[in-house]
Amino acid sequence: MATTNLSQYDKEKVANAKPYKFGIVVSQWNKHITHALQKGAVDTLIDLGAETDNIMIVEVPGSFELIYGAKVIAEECDAVIVIGCVIRGETAHFDYVCQGVTQGIKDLNVQQNTPVIFCVLTDENEQQSLSRSGGEHGNKGVEAAVVAIHMAVLKNELIR
Repeated sequence: MATTNLSQYDKEKVANAKPYKFGIVVSQWNKHITHALQKGAVDTLIDLGAETDNIMIVEVPGSFELIYGAKVIAEECDAVIVIGCVIRGETAHFDYVCQGVTQGIKDLNVQQNTPVIFCVLTDENEQQSLSRSGGEHGNKGVEAAVVAIHMAVLKNELIR
């Protein structure tokens, strides 16, 4: 369980995002949560210097489709953030989706040169997701944006 505010970052310790292009692939499933995460990510990227025109947003139906969405836009970006929300239900579906998405994003990170940042909430209930998408624990989208900047810098320092 998160015990820190996910929205806290030190601007002095994060590189300027202006030279980089970012992709955000967001699931429409649990839209009230995923769009709050998206807003946190976009606002943070802009706060840290990213140009609005350098942020590409693609919507996909659900979390499982995040993998393909990230794969499609990866070549256009310095880093991609995938945003989704899977809430446990009464069947094993939760386990299969969470495992598949996690493995798929891991595979993209191994197979491609564009970092894909995992911002998929996998919570026991809706309240936990609300707490991590702008509630009492902050916004995981903010944290993902900061990570995306760090990884874009790493990619550009090592590969180009």
